[in-house]
This record gives sequence, C-alpha cells and structure tokens, in this order.
Amino acid sequence: MSYTTITAAPLTPTIGAVISGVDLAKPLQDQQIRDLQQAIADHQVIFFRDQQLDPASLKRVGKYFGELQIHALKGLSEEHPEVRRLHADENSKHVSGEEWHTDMSCAEKPPMGSILYLHTIPPLGGDTIFASMYAAYDALSEGMKQYLETLTAVHDGMLAFGRFDKSGKYPVAEHPVIRTHPITGKKVLYVNRGFTSHIVGLSQLESDSLLNYLFQHAENAYFQCRFRWEPHSVAFWDNRCTQHLAVWDYFPQVRSGYRVQIEDDFKPVEMAA
Repeated sequence: MSYTTITAAPLTPTIGAVISGVDLAKPLQDQQIRDLQQAIADHQVIFFRDQQLDPASLKRVGKYFGELQIHALKGLSEEHPEVRRLHADENSKHVSGEEWHTDMSCAEKPPMGSILYLHTIPPLGGDTIFASMYAAYDALSEGMKQYLETLTAVHDGMLAFGRFDKSGKYPVAEHPVIRTHPITGKKVLYVNRGFTSHIVGLSQLESDSLLNYLFQHAENAYFQCRFRWEPHSVAFWDNRCTQHLAVWDYFPQVRSGYRVQIEDDFKPVEMAA
C-alpha cells in the first residue's frame, strides 16, 4: 500500500494505521484527500498525531469527505451544530462509547464515518479499541454466513442514548445483519451491543441468544487494534466496517475533545489497484 503524499504505519495486520506527512489544520490538496480516502479503504481506521484543531477546522476536515451529519444528541453550539463535545471528568456518570458500538446505527442512514479530536487526555488510560467487521464476517462459518444473510435487525437509539436522557426521542431503524461495504465491496457483520435490540422474525429467546453470540464474536481481540491517545491526536474511522469501544478506565481524570460524523454519501476517487 503506497501513497503519494502521506505515510501509513499499520498498527496490526488486520486494522488501523498511524498517518504521517499531513497537517490537518491546513487546507488539504486533492492528492492528499485521495491518499486519505485510500488509507481509510485500506485500514478502516486511521490516526494522526500532533494536530492542532478546533471545532471550525475539524468541520473543514470532515467536509472533505462528505456532508456532516448532525448527531442525535445535542451539538456544540448554534454556530457548530454538527460538532459534539466529548468530555469526561470527575462529575461524569456515563461517557460516550463506553460499550462496543457502531456510531448511530439506529439511523435510517448511518454515518459513513466519524472524526474524533482529543486535545486533553488523562495521564494513563482512555484508549479507544477498534474492531474490524470484515474480519468478524470472514471468521464466521459458511453456514452461519448464509443464515445471517437472510436476517435483519432493529437498531434502537434509546439503548445507547437513554442513559443520558430517557425523555429524548431517538431514531429506530432496521438493517441487514450482513451488509456489503459500498466502496470495497467486502461483506461486514452489522450488529452491535450498543444499538441492536433484536433480530426481526425470531423469538426473544432466539434473538437474544444469537445476538449475544454475534456480539461476543465481533469483540474478538484478534479483530482489533488499540489506540493510545496523546494530546492533539485524531482518529478517523469508517463506520460501515468497524466497531469501537472507548475505555473508561481513567475516572476521575479529564478526557476532552470534539467529534464530527460524515454522511454516507461518500463518493471517493477511483481506488488504486
């Protein structure tokens, strides 16, 4: 995997790479955007160090890859409704992403991806773990793959967001259990512990049993990479083929930054052979 304007250092053989050679605070050139698109396709999640961003520049970066999608929870401000502030400290009772999930899979049209910038991190802990749903699908038996292809599942926003506001009205959507990635053409397992409530057409016992198996399967350590944050780091993940977990092992320390998510109208340049 070679790129013209960037360097990618893989974190594992399966998923993740640290990108160098680009300053996200500056306007990106067309070839840089093409290389980053290719890197996302190749590695599923990419990371950057030593990036000085703010809400406005984070939005600009996101818009290189598609329209920004407003999250189901409150945005940062009237000026930046597409930006979410992610902040945890000694007063936090819950934190975003503290269980395995795929961002906003409860939406009728889930986001293509998300970009998270953290400017403040705890002295220890606060890593984010990502898992490849390509690898999760590939590791299933042929019989299980064929069976899951016939199923759909309901994804309910209340499961993930009700802990923050039980009075809120959150999206509910039905998606295939096995999806095909629109860019790579690879198949992915598309259920997650954070949002998936049940499988359509099965009894509750059958649905719970199958989902529990699939959740555990998707969270296999062999499908994962773990990113250790440093101040002013960035993670950009493809929401269509990954799950992630924000490890909340740093209470009462502060972990703080901003996030945007990108609508799934991503139209990349032609991928390199």
